[in-house]
Amino acid sequence: MNKTLRGVLLAFVALTLLACAFGGGVATGRFLPVSDSTSATDVPTITPVDTGETGTPADLQALFAPFWEAWNIVHQQYFTRPLDDVALVDGAIRGMMDALPDEHSGYMDPQQTSDANIDMSGEYDGIGAWVDTEAELLTIVRPMPGSPAEAAGLLPGDQIIAVDGEDVVGMDPTLVRLKVLGPAGTTVVLTIVRDGVDEPFDVPVTRAHIVVPSVEGKMLDSGIAHISISVFGDTTGEELHTLLADLLAQNPKGIILDLRNNTGGYTTSATQVASEFIGEGVIWYEEYGDGSRYENETIPGGLATGDIPLVVLVNEYTASASELVAGAIQDYGRGTLVGVVTYGKGSVQNWVPLSNGGTVRVTIAKWLTPNGRTIHEIGLTPDLVVELTPEDYEAGLDPQLDAAMNFLLNP
Repeated sequence: MNKTLRGVLLAFVALTLLACAFGGGVATGRFLPVSDSTSATDVPTITPVDTGETGTPADLQALFAPFWEAWNIVHQQYFTRPLDDVALVDGAIRGMMDALPDEHSGYMDPQQTSDANIDMSGEYDGIGAWVDTEAELLTIVRPMPGSPAEAAGLLPGDQIIAVDGEDVVGMDPTLVRLKVLGPAGTTVVLTIVRDGVDEPFDVPVTRAHIVVPSVEGKMLDSGIAHISISVFGDTTGEELHTLLADLLAQNPKGIILDLRNNTGGYTTSATQVASEFIGEGVIWYEEYGDGSRYENETIPGGLATGDIPLVVLVNEYTASASELVAGAIQDYGRGTLVGVVTYGKGSVQNWVPLSNGGTVRVTIAKWLTPNGRTIHEIGLTPDLVVELTPEDYEAGLDPQLDAAMNFLLNP
């Protein structure tokens, strides 16, 4: 698919702007809903690092000598005083993390940490759009129905180059996302670059309080149950279990599990979701640098583990926790994947709090499907490839959903 379409469809980071982060206890992927919280794995509860050292350890004195030399030069010679030592330390930590050859490891200062840990309850103040924070520019994946973003005319694929007049080109899209957040009732002006439009243009958007359930579903006229999961949040597993009980009581001909534009969330929720459809076995592996593996297995008691036909809808922005669920369903032959190749977020991050209130995100492992397939930077290839073009979207058409229904009705 072309880059324009990738910008059109990214998976759940809500500009809503929730702070999803696919990780190791945190499946963070980097599409957060602009206004999300953490993603595919729970943010682990870890105490701040304490090395017991109050200065540079003896065995690192020589290594750190240039750092302290630079520190002293700045404090002795920089022309503007006083210096902000906190900002200098934040910059040093950020520089160290940025030097790692891994785009998902990084540093968040105390304010960014606070913003990124917004509760994944599905409520927040923002513009109401799913966004891609993995691209060079913060990109609108899809405005939420009835949201301020939709009312303002934002479209999938729109790229943000300035926020309230501040140029954000070259800035980490994750940080740009935080600038879009703000109290309900306030207005943010986004400068947009759009395919087919010659010049950038401004779009004022009045923020609102957004409430989005992570699970929605209904019986379609065709007699098929359609279940959409937008993010793997705190209550997703419970919401799905309750919804499935209601839908299965109506004897559907099949189930469509819609994971499009879902960029992840808590892995505990992903385990609960997968367990509703897979009766037993490993859902995914975490493989560490030394080759050791942790097995994540199903939870007994799933409601749809039997013979009821299942299709899983995926797209370019199905990422992280969503890919874990879809990959397991595909490996076990429990259902058929329909759509386009998924995002390919298959690394595991730990979010480790620091004593200054900031957080270091460190990649510690990679995910593998039950059959040992690597997801990272590869994604999952659907069993039935069906595209959804920007023209389809603007016309209100959904050929992927249509193909899923046709597959279930005409196996």
